[in-house]
This record gives sequence, structure tokens and C-alpha cells, in this order.
Amino acid sequence: MSQDWLLASADALAGKVPNGAKIAIGVDTVGAATELVRALIRRDARDLHLVCVPVSGLPADLLIGAGCVKTLETSAITFGEQGTPHRFQAALKSGTIGMIDATCPAIYAAIEAGRKNIPFIPLRGLIGSDLIVHRADWKVIDNPFQAGDPIVLLPAIRPDFALIHASYADRDGNVFLGRRHDLVEMAQAAARGALVTVEQVRDVDLLANEETAAGTLPAIYVEATAVAERGAWPLGLTDHYEIDEAHFRRYGELARTADGFARYLDEFVHQRRQAAE
Repeated sequence: MSQDWLLASADALAGKVPNGAKIAIGVDTVGAATELVRALIRRDARDLHLVCVPVSGLPADLLIGAGCVKTLETSAITFGEQGTPHRFQAALKSGTIGMIDATCPAIYAAIEAGRKNIPFIPLRGLIGSDLIVHRADWKVIDNPFQAGDPIVLLPAIRPDFALIHASYADRDGNVFLGRRHDLVEMAQAAARGALVTVEQVRDVDLLANEETAAGTLPAIYVEATAVAERGAWPLGLTDHYEIDEAHFRRYGELARTADGFARYLDEFVHQRRQAAE
């Protein structure tokens, strides 16, 4: 069977993302498409609307520091115990990115609306927060079924692409995601589907096996795939490799300044591509 869905590299995947596109990425601990993010930086992507579902860390900090992001929509950018996202903080202070604040439940709800192809979705728990004041696109209405019961309507989030890294795809382009259903929802919400890097392609049919079918993203939701071994690095991938703590410490040292971040890109983004070639 033809494998026209399988591209040569993460850089070929990045070539499908036009400037100004809206892209969705997941949390650092779940299917982080770090090599695809590096490829977007090598492509010199610009004016991206980055949606973090619902938070991000290193991939977002890399894209922001490299000047790829015009608008950031998220509930948080955090490295957790790994340090401080210096490039995000610097961009926020300088006003070089537009910020759309949200909450984790709001991001998930809006992605669900996008997945269902409905224009909006109701959500509780936001009334009384400052976010209502700053999010003009969030509308408070009276519950049409119960008087005196206000509720918030959120517009659907429909990214152009979802960026995902996974352990493997089968010969037909189906991608095994296991229990990571938030990544499935991201892909289903994306107008053009997911751009997926995988550790390998296996000569199996994921949908033919009951044990794997439930954890599989069908190929109809995938725009294209490329093999990128250790494509989540320096973040980890469950059952494959752990987070590279030493590399994170190195990143934290360099990313404190713009010059140090530029040196990081030269060493770990641009030279990584040259080594592959």
C-alpha cells in the first residue's frame, strides 16, 4: 500500500505549516512534538497562533524565544521542577506576543467544541474570575432552562494543525497514542488534522486488534507523519526514554539571556538538522 502519508523528516512536516497558522500542542509529559517544534524554528515560521492544551513548557518556550509566535493561548507556561521559562517571561514583559489567558477546563472544553464542530460550548466555574473581564469573546448568558442561573459560553478552538509525537504508527498511517485521549481530541479538533512524528513505523494494523484499536488515532485525523527517533527529547516519552535533566539545566542556563538562547538554537536546533543531513 502507498505510504504517501509518510514524509521524509520532521522538517518536511514543518513545511506544511504556513506562517500565521494556528497550531495546538499538548503538555510536556504527553506526546510533546519537540523535534517538530525545532523543525518549525529551522523553517523560520512566523506569526503562529499557539494553543497549549492546556499548558506547555519547553516547546512553547522554544517557539516563543525563536520569534515564531504572535499569539499565545494557554492556561500556563511552566517547566515545573525543571526551572523557569525565561523566553516566555521575556516576551510577555516586552509585549512581543499577544496573550490569551484561559484555564485548563476552558481550553479542554473549547477543544471539545472544535472536535464536535460546534461554534461554542458552555462551562461553569469561571463566573467571578478576572478572566471574564479580559476575555471579551467569553459570553455570560442566563441558562435558558433555569432562571437566575448564569453560565459562560466559550468559542470553539479549531486549530489548523495539532502537533504530536508518538511511539509508533502502523503501515496505514494510524497512530498509537494509548491512554492519551487529549491528543486524540486535539487531532480531531484540528481543521487539517495532526502532524505526527513517531519513533518508528511498524508493519501492523492497529485498528484490526481490539487491544490497540481503542488507543489509536485513525489515519483520517492525520495530515502527515514522519519518523523522528527520540522526537520528544529532551522531554521524555513513556516506555521509551526519560526526561534529560542535564539538558534542561543547560537550557535554563542559556535561555536566561537572548544571546544565550541564540547559542542554544545554534547548538541544539540548527546543528541538529545539519548532523542529520
